Amino acid sequence: MSSTLTVPDQVKFDEAIELTQTFLMQLKKNELISSQIQDFVAALVQTANGARGFFVTYLTGADPICDEPRSEIIAALQANPDIAADLLVKNIAMSTAQKLYHQRRNDSDMMAASATVATRTTNIIHQLNLPQIQEMCRDLVATIQTGTGTYSEFLSRWGYDEEQKNAIAQVVSELGV
Repeated sequence: MSSTLTVPDQVKFDEAIELTQTFLMQLKKNELISSQIQDFVAALVQTANGARGFFVTYLTGADPICDEPRSEIIAALQANPDIAADLLVKNIAMSTAQKLYHQRRNDSDMMAASATVATRTTNIIHQLNLPQIQEMCRDLVATIQTGTGTYSEFLSRWGYDEEQKNAIAQVVSELGV
């Protein structure tokens, strides 16, 4: 099987989104062999832009194929643990806060979408079982509890209120990582 998926060395965020969309279509149609799946994801998540584009597309995708990541995807993420860990921890925080935001506005569709992202992210975190994720989760909870720390800028940038931060701390703590 031949694939048209080639990741540029300095992939841009929007390119990574488009590549991931193409990847998911090919994956759904069973047009990729195991090594192509792992090689593509590994190449894409080597850079922050590539990883961001991959996760934003994969975690929010409407297709159920994204609900249970294949072992090749997990292996590719394990090969790039620092970038993957950082984005996954931030994704679990953001989706948790957004779920609460949408709940407050009685927007059940967006709340469900945020819940899907949280579930998919949690699933990947558990499958990866990376020490980097454990450390980052501890840092995030400590930052929420003390008001200072590694994640202060992140939490401030998104303007999360106390209820959202408490929900994030609870979810991250419950990950059991």
